[in-house]
Amino acid sequence: MTTIVNSDIDIFSDPVLAQPYEAYRELRGAASAVYLTSCDAYAVSRYDDVHHVLANDEVFSSRASISVNPGFNRLYEGAVIASDGEDHSRLRSVLSGRLAPRALRGLSADLTAQADDFIAQVLARPRFDAVTDLAKVFPVTVVADLVGVPIAGRENFLDRADRNFNLFGPDNARARASLGVHDESFAYVQMIGRPEALTPGSFGSTIHEAIVQGTVTEAEGWRLLITYLFAGMDTTINAIGHALWLFAEHPEQWDALRADRSLIPNAFEEVLRLESPVQVFTRGVVSDAQIGDSVVPAGSRVVTLFGSANRDERYWEKPTRFDITRNTSGHLGFGYGRHGCAGQGLARLEAVALLSALAERVVRFHAGEPVQHLNNAVRGLAHLPIEVEYA
Repeated sequence: MTTIVNSDIDIFSDPVLAQPYEAYRELRGAASAVYLTSCDAYAVSRYDDVHHVLANDEVFSSRASISVNPGFNRLYEGAVIASDGEDHSRLRSVLSGRLAPRALRGLSADLTAQADDFIAQVLARPRFDAVTDLAKVFPVTVVADLVGVPIAGRENFLDRADRNFNLFGPDNARARASLGVHDESFAYVQMIGRPEALTPGSFGSTIHEAIVQGTVTEAEGWRLLITYLFAGMDTTINAIGHALWLFAEHPEQWDALRADRSLIPNAFEEVLRLESPVQVFTRGVVSDAQIGDSVVPAGSRVVTLFGSANRDERYWEKPTRFDITRNTSGHLGFGYGRHGCAGQGLARLEAVALLSALAERVVRFHAGEPVQHLNNAVRGLAHLPIEVEYA
């Protein structure tokens, strides 16, 4: 007989969001699925169990289930991230060709040149903020240019993306303060996302073509535009910020990277594993389901803890160690399965371009005290003062 373990750990409280890993370790040690009394959901924290949930979207559904708070899920109706099965495949197909490896290879040289110019400008200053001056600037420019939206208004992208991710959590103060973001986002996108306002040949133009062709409805098209615009940069931003902090804390790893530039792609994957930008995602349970040593009932919600799975000592050797030479295959920093991050190829291109440009110029990073940014779903830094030694 399976016994459900209860816990009063609030994974969305300020102390846990700031330093989540001890709470994750406690949840991993308790059971495969632990009922969280604070938010009426089951935490799934072990690697094999998170992988199982993500791989079985027929049982663990995203439809009307991506937020811990049931009342928030209506806000995502028709969104690709809140769909399953044929609907999800149809919505995802609109930009799948544009985000495929073959298509992205054509962007590589241009992104490399952009990153090189950008890093040269940043390093012209003796000291800078790795988050506000670097990590938050380059990805916004890249994604906005690809989607094809005007320059005006881009300064609000990150705030809207941040507030959107807060709504993936429970009905706490952060989420309530973010509730207006959907109306703001729709109003903005419908103003600047008209076909005639978008750059010809852009991702946005491709979405409008899909509306005309009947692949998606107009409402679904606007949802797609919002999703790819506002959700397409947080992984890169938060990973780059943490990368510079980790390399400042572990200079021997930066030395290894500079000595062997072929390690750069895997270094980014190791950052994603160790400090997963997306920490949680929720699924609805369609029918009574076995998860490891636990059974969760139909109609409940499971919170998959990516940040815990990527540090699970059952799967990873020395999981708390930052090692850019480790085998990072299988990490869940981009999710897994049908709902794996659609933009992960672009995120990798951006990160490799930035780290390559930094490796050409920087011998050592000296970081001040990092300031953590608290969000219900994503993990990142608000500020990281940096000084560098130049090559």
